[in-house]
Amino acid sequence: MISLIQLCDKMGNALRSADGGPVARVDLTGVHISELDDPTPYLEGGELLLTTGIPLVGDRESVREYVSRLASRGVVALGLGLGAGTDDVPADLEAACANAGLALLVVPVGIPFMHVSRAYWDLVGKTEQADLAASLNLQTSLTQAATRPQAVAAVIKALANAVGGWAVYLPADGSAETYWPPVERRILPQLRKETARLGLAGTHSAATFPLHGMDVIEYSIIADRRTAGFLAVCAGRRLRKADRQLMLTGCMLLAVAAQREWQLTRANSILSSTTTTLAVNGFVDAARFVAWDLIGSPLAERVQLLAIRGDNLEALSTSELADRVSDMVTDEPGSGLGESIRRSRLRAMDDGICYLILEPLTNSAGAEIVESAVKTPASHRAGRPSQFAAALSRPMPLSQLSGRVGDVRRSCALAPMGHIASGRSLLDPRAVEWVAQLAAYHRADLVGTVKSYIRHQGQWEVAARELELHRNSLRHRIGIATRLIDADLDDPDVSANLWLALRSASDGGTE
Repeated sequence: MISLIQLCDKMGNALRSADGGPVARVDLTGVHISELDDPTPYLEGGELLLTTGIPLVGDRESVREYVSRLASRGVVALGLGLGAGTDDVPADLEAACANAGLALLVVPVGIPFMHVSRAYWDLVGKTEQADLAASLNLQTSLTQAATRPQAVAAVIKALANAVGGWAVYLPADGSAETYWPPVERRILPQLRKETARLGLAGTHSAATFPLHGMDVIEYSIIADRRTAGFLAVCAGRRLRKADRQLMLTGCMLLAVAAQREWQLTRANSILSSTTTTLAVNGFVDAARFVAWDLIGSPLAERVQLLAIRGDNLEALSTSELADRVSDMVTDEPGSGLGESIRRSRLRAMDDGICYLILEPLTNSAGAEIVESAVKTPASHRAGRPSQFAAALSRPMPLSQLSGRVGDVRRSCALAPMGHIASGRSLLDPRAVEWVAQLAAYHRADLVGTVKSYIRHQGQWEVAARELELHRNSLRHRIGIATRLIDADLDDPDVSANLWLALRSASDGGTE
């Protein structure tokens, strides 16, 4: 907007106040020239109206009505050109303008009205050029911010500084907000509530609402036909048209940043799956080659393999998987295992099993943890049965990984929900429970009976002779043991796992 003061300053003595006093502080929407008695049909309000005085010929009442019509239409100033219709400012006109609150100016003799109009549009042009330059500078700064490593944070900071207020980006997935300036963290809880209430997700809409006594504009950020998040802006001053354009540019840049992040995540996921698949299938050199594009460093030469089964594994992030596994563990290396999973970038799905290649777990002294048998799952103790089961291998050279995949997979498949099968032999995790069930039976020595039976490969006579039992008594005890563990002792998989578990229990867990 060009002010009347700016126009008078540019014109100098060619446009001045009729009474010689200071010019009124009003903004102009334009300069209009008319000699009509009623020019209001051609006016929109906010103009400086120039006249030679032809409409002012008449009595005091007609002058008052003329000025009243202009004031009612919103005209802010009247300029009287001297020398054509009158050489002096009529007293009736001065009084009428003063009563109506209409600024009265004079254009001296010999000054064409066109000079006033041209001066106004010169000022408009310079102001628009300045606004355009400022807007382009802000747009450039905003675009440059989007090319920086922390693009979202840079865009939010640039946008907040441009409007003299604050800006916040709220990711749609509920992850951490990005905001500027830092002191505005206080608004985040209420802003999240308002965002949920507005329900902008899935739309290309914007909304305004009050927050802590301030007006906030919020936009939905759509990328790849999905809602990536929401941009909320609060200006520290009255918003201009350029500000709104700047916010729309910010929305576009945030959408581009979100799409770029999704594409990078997908690309890394493909690289991660490819590297892991190559490694577990024995193509170690190829896995090393692909890993350079993923992690930019060599693969660890000693690793552990973690297998996880459960529902909807593909939808979980690696961090979420780490949380689920950590919930299943009560003792060391539980916390270390969760952190190791979070650090891993090598993950692949195969036939419903999620495989992760981890760096070996270490104790406080930095030594590898070789034996990591898990006891009672924390989720079971808390009354929240886990929906996942897992198996963890011992540390091994990367070159031996493919040879252990089958054992880890079988152990994962056999592990009860909420349990992690791990340790030296990767036994069926039920074997430890079988030993506990046999040991808890006090009416007969079922542990010794079963050990003898398995040792002699189910030969009744030999086992009965060793136990100094009648053959029928041995059959009776084996029947009880079978019912207790709900498994067939003549099944090689059952007998092999149970034999190793019995050996481990009898010698304190060492072989």
